[in-house]
Order: sequence, then structure tokens, then C-alpha cells
Amino acid sequence: MPTNVAPAPSMTPRRANAPLEIALPEPGLSLSQNREWCVVRTGQDTWRRIGFHDYDQLFAIPGLYEKVIYDILECSSPQVVADLLTQAMADAQEDMNDLRVLDLGAGNGIVGELLAERGVRRLVGVDIIDEARMATRRDRPDVYQAYHVVDLTNLPTDEHRRFAGYNLNAMLCVAALGFGDIPVDAFTTAFNFVADNGWIAFNIKEEFLDNRDASGFGNLINRIVGEGALDIRAKKRYQHRLATDREPIYYVAFAGRKRRDISA
Repeated sequence: MPTNVAPAPSMTPRRANAPLEIALPEPGLSLSQNREWCVVRTGQDTWRRIGFHDYDQLFAIPGLYEKVIYDILECSSPQVVADLLTQAMADAQEDMNDLRVLDLGAGNGIVGELLAERGVRRLVGVDIIDEARMATRRDRPDVYQAYHVVDLTNLPTDEHRRFAGYNLNAMLCVAALGFGDIPVDAFTTAFNFVADNGWIAFNIKEEFLDNRDASGFGNLINRIVGEGALDIRAKKRYQHRLATDREPIYYVAFAGRKRRDISA
């Protein structure tokens, strides 16, 4: 499996025009990743504390997510996952222009924007909170062909038909697995919407790859690779971003071909 990737366009998510005043916890305070937070000035004398997993609140302030996660904490995951997919497709002599991508956990459209810059013209976003779709419409209104706010673990029949109608041949999921934001069943549903021999790319914190991890993703990933549902073509361990105490957080990114649906 190749691990080196060709140079790609640098990722520059669009920012808010207005400057933001932000403070992080003191460097000596070590927090678990899903408990990290920042404070942001929202008025002349008003500061507001927002957790990094309080996505509805993060997305409500234009540019806050990009400023904290990408500028300050140096998140590289969208670029790394896109690089792996780009290289894997180049090795297979396939063109990204032909992709019909489901962006799982699309958030405010950063990953979709990066894919569009690489030539992907058909993108469908899905998230579980309406604030994510609202932020995408505000900041990146032209990226997605469609953007759905649904619970993939309990998908109505009409929505199931709608996703099937997109004839998807790729699925990406970046920095959204393992903390309960996207459960195993939701990932499985999205995976199964992709046509056989389509492309799958995602990343996950390295600790979650253990079969004993409570999130279930370690067991799922090992099972679908072992059973042949997913043919891994590229894999990379890398620094996802810095924690608020400036310690590195490591993830593993994967890109490969879907060979068949995930069984129950």
C-alpha cells in the first residue's frame, strides 16, 4: 500500500472577514480531545466558552471553527485524507472528475470545498445538525449538489431512495469518527450507498483502531478489511492537529476501494 502522496493544492478554508478574539485553556491543562474548549469574545465585555464538539455553537460564529482548529491548532486531516484518495486514484489511473461523493459528517463544508478545488463536481453532504447545513450555505454555498440533515441510523424510506438516486461512487469521512458523533451504524449505511468498486476514504484517531475500543470502529474496520468489503490502497499515520496543551494528536487515514456492502 503506498504511503507517499503527490503534492496537492494547499488547503485554505475561507475565513470570516471580521477578526475574532479567542483564548485557549492554559498550556498546562491537559484535556481529553472531546472535552477541549476555547473562549471567544462575542461582545465588548462578553466572552463565551464553547466546546470543540459543540458544533452547533462553533458553526454559528463565522470563521470560528476554521480559526481555532485549522489556524491555531494546525489541523491537517482534510488535506491528508484528500491526498491519500488523490494518490490512490492516480495509481489506478482514474480521474477525480468522475467521482460522485458522499461527504459524511460534512460539517460546514471544509472537506467538500477542498474536493471541489481538486475537480470533484458532484458532492452530497450529510450531517445530523441543521447548524452545519446553515453554516455551509452561509460560507460555501456552491460546493454541494445537495446537503441533507438526517440521522443515518434511522433513515426514512424516502430519504433512503433519495441517497440511492445519487448513484454514489465515493464516500469521505474526515475527523468525525470515534467520539459518538457518527456511530458505526451511520458509517455502515453511508458505506453501503457507495457502488461496488467505488472509493472510500476516512480517518480516525489511532486509539480507536483497537478491537477493544468501545466506539466499535476498531472492530468494524478490521472486520470489513479482513472480510474483503474494503480493499485498502493507501494508509498513513500522521499528526491530525495539536491539542490545546500543544501536544500532538495522531490519527490514521485510509483510502481504498469498496468491494461489497458491509453485512449486518
